[in-house]
This record gives sequence, C-alpha cells and structure tokens, in this order.
Amino acid sequence: MRRTVPALALLLLTASCFGGPNPPPEGWGTRPYAAPVVTSDTGVRAESFATSGIVDARLDGGTRGRVDDAGEHLGLCQAELEAAGVRFSSVPDVVNSETCGLTGAGTLDVDRGTVARLRPAAPVMTCWTALALSVWRRQSVEPAAREIFGQDVVEIVHMGTYACRSVSNRPGARPSAHSQAAAVDFAGVVLRDGTRIMVKDDWYAESDKSRFLRRVRDEGCRVFGTVLSPDYDAPHHDHLHLEPGGRSFCR
Repeated sequence: MRRTVPALALLLLTASCFGGPNPPPEGWGTRPYAAPVVTSDTGVRAESFATSGIVDARLDGGTRGRVDDAGEHLGLCQAELEAAGVRFSSVPDVVNSETCGLTGAGTLDVDRGTVARLRPAAPVMTCWTALALSVWRRQSVEPAAREIFGQDVVEIVHMGTYACRSVSNRPGARPSAHSQAAAVDFAGVVLRDGTRIMVKDDWYAESDKSRFLRRVRDEGCRVFGTVLSPDYDAPHHDHLHLEPGGRSFCR
C-alpha cells in the first residue's frame, strides 16, 4: 500500500536521495503539481521521489517542461511512471559503439491506466521517452479517438525505438536519437471495432482519420521536443517521429 511521507521526512529523503552528482531540478517538489512521495509495499526506496502526476494531468503550456524535468533524472522519471501505474522494467546499460547504446533504458510494458497496448509489445526506450509517450497516450491519443470516433484505442502501432543508425539511415548523417533508444516511431492505432488509422494510409485522406492523426501530431508537440510527420520529408511518410527533450521542432 502506498502512503504519504510527512513533509519533514520528505525533506530528509530528498536530501539523501539527491546527495550525488545529479541533483533534482531547481524548485522540484515546490511546484503546484507536487504530490505525495511514492513508496513501495516494503517501505521507502532510494528512488522514491515527490511526483507531479503529469501522466494523468491534462496537456497545458507546462506539460513539456514537467516531462523534461522528470525525464532528465532517472529516479524522478521512474517514480512518475510507477505512480501512474505504468510498468517500466529497467534493462542493463549497453555500449554497442561510440554512438550507439543504452543508458537509463528499459522496456515500456503494461499501462494499467489504459486499455491501449503497444504493438510490438515491450519496446526498449529511455525512461524519458517512456514518460513522454505515456503522457501523450493518455492525454492526446486516447481522448482524440474517443472524441472523434466514439471508441477506445486498443493498439498503438509503432515502427521501433532502438536502432544503431544515422538520421533517416543517410550515410554520413549524424547518429539518430534511435541509436540511444531516445525516440519512438508511431505508425498508427487500432480502435476497438478493428478500425485501423495509419499514418501511411490516412495522413492525406481529408477524413476523420486524417483529422485524428494531425491532432495527435500537434498535441505531441506539447509533450515531445521533436515531432516529425509526413509534412516534414519523404522518409517520414509512414510515421511520426517522437523524440523528447532538446530544442522544439514540430513539423
């Protein structure tokens, strides 16, 4: 059972948890969205932090900032996902090359707050990416489907997260965010009645399907730093590239 830690204990916990070289963002825990510390059934863990509840908060002008603040700090990021009922299972850090590897990554598994499931299941990504995707799934993709089509999303189809390659697989280009599992390529969704809404088929359709895809692209720009669609270039004709952090670029 989760329980609330009194304010004094919270101060002591945060002082001990953040005593290392990676302190929390300035002002963390004093923001209006701060919620009780998350603890496990066996007691307070080293990675227990005050959470903001961003996965369950509606999109607003501060959403991306809160996602980035938590995503940049692994313990905060894991606590946000745990508090929201999202299972994120850590995987060992890996160095595959000078530009490709995993740090602070894990598998994004079942989200107990939604019926939508990722296909393929359990992709590997950074916690930051998992947090941003969880916010976007609950606060954009699912509400848009209910509003436009009157039914739930049961599958979110993606084209991968982790791949040791350059941007758009171009020879000589800089390493892709996918080489650090720091991005996800969204292909589309499947609704409860089996209807498929796919970027490749429906982006230019001038239909409710197109309206849905463009809406979730635009709202994705309030969560992720970089969002690339078919409007950007030919290599993105069949997916949305979703990448948290960094400068804002939405096309």
